[in-house]
Amino acid sequence: MSEFKFFHPTEVRYGDLDPQGHVNNAKYLTYFEQARIYYLIQLGLFNRDQSFMEVGVIIADIHITYHSTTHYGDPIKIAVRTTKIGNKSFTTEQCVMHAETGQVMATGTVVLVTFDYEGLKPIPVPDEWRQKIGEFEGL
Repeated sequence: MSEFKFFHPTEVRYGDLDPQGHVNNAKYLTYFEQARIYYLIQLGLFNRDQSFMEVGVIIADIHITYHSTTHYGDPIKIAVRTTKIGNKSFTTEQCVMHAETGQVMATGTVVLVTFDYEGLKPIPVPDEWRQKIGEFEGL
């Protein structure tokens, strides 16, 4: 997956498993979310002491395709990249993969809307976000 420039290692926890012994499908959403937060931190768009109430994002759409099962103890990493920046939203592609072999377990597309939580309305993607994402991704 050479198109991705950002990867976040994630531990498969015992509590992530379903009765069949593999990672529950819903947990991939958590893996995606965690990696997206670290992506925003790396780009300097968010920090650990900041509240998303200041300039937040809200999910508008998610699609996930499952390619293979993930099991307890599998070393995984989640890739994130922004593929499109619109007026009030941006689209990320994400991938859960085996950290050692590169085997893809799941891929997904997430549309995020920049959102004003005080005014309860979408807002334009901040120019700083547009610039930093564009520079990092080459958009």
